[in-house]
Amino acid sequence: MYLASKQLKFGIQNGLNVARAGYTEDQILTACILADKTGYDSIFYMDHTNVPQWKNATVLDPWVMLSAIAAVTSNVELGTCVTDAIRRHPSNIALAAITLDRVSKGRAILGIGAGEAQNLKEFCIPFEKPVSKWEEQIEVIHQLYKSTPDHTVDYAGKYYQLEGACLQAPPIRKPRPPTYMASGGKRTLALTGKLGDGWLPIGYTPELFEDHRKQIEVSMDTNNRTQEEKDNFQMALDIDVYFSDDAEVSWAKMKEAVKVSLFKPEILRVHGLKEIEGFDFVKYFTEYSMSDQSWIVKMREAATKIPDAVARSSTAVGTPEDMIPVFERFMDAGVNHFVIRFWGKNYFGSIDKFASHVMPVLRAKAKQ
Repeated sequence: MYLASKQLKFGIQNGLNVARAGYTEDQILTACILADKTGYDSIFYMDHTNVPQWKNATVLDPWVMLSAIAAVTSNVELGTCVTDAIRRHPSNIALAAITLDRVSKGRAILGIGAGEAQNLKEFCIPFEKPVSKWEEQIEVIHQLYKSTPDHTVDYAGKYYQLEGACLQAPPIRKPRPPTYMASGGKRTLALTGKLGDGWLPIGYTPELFEDHRKQIEVSMDTNNRTQEEKDNFQMALDIDVYFSDDAEVSWAKMKEAVKVSLFKPEILRVHGLKEIEGFDFVKYFTEYSMSDQSWIVKMREAATKIPDAVARSSTAVGTPEDMIPVFERFMDAGVNHFVIRFWGKNYFGSIDKFASHVMPVLRAKAKQ
């Protein structure tokens, strides 16, 4: 497998873990400085409008925060995990990514997905044909990366059009800031292989990751991606980590939440969980929003039927020694860039402990 020869990367995710804990901007910047100094390769920031089920959470704009993080770090790549262009014109996303790339001196990553109802419904933003729009959005963004006043670009899509358009700030990173696509369905996985420079899913078991990775590789071949593009492609994963002296006690407390995060049609297919069929995933993904909690109640009830062994394989819980086999299984499934959401009270300690006791072991394995 060509993935095995790639450099193994580790990043931290400032996501729901950070928002829910209510960390201040200064605390987040301190954590990012620590990650930059202790050998992490990347820092990502979530893009949610709000999470009103957690009223005390602090939800910030990722592009502004990533620019602040760029100013206090020197080594890490910086990306969104993930943004969308449903709420903004693709030209705004392209310019934001270029700006981050320039202020960070070539360290930007665009993590992007097709959007989700929970960020749109209350703001009366239509959530229609998201995948078709997503394909056009990424094509527009990539076109604009190459544009200049002397090289304007046109685009004639169904949802987006450009006529003699240009941006006036070329990115530093060549050929462009990499696009990590968040995908998990057949159509979106095919688009990732066609247009992406990386893949960044969340809520996966090793078995599902390997299944979807292979679909992306088939798409890369079908779309005649170059060998260089294949070699540079990042198979990333957003994964939860919870340090604990007693893995069993901690797992008992968190397994319900883990099962909810895993609950998706593809998990049921890959693991043969036919007895949970019947949940209307289409309605969930298109109608669920933070103001309609009935859907999350239905989802929690169905998700509890996922076997513990399946759910536990998706999450690293316990001591460093407990965690290493979990990461090794994902590496065998093809992951080469782990983006970690640290949970628990000691955020700074977790960043340091993982860098000291887990990363060196896994990097040594990757070199074998």
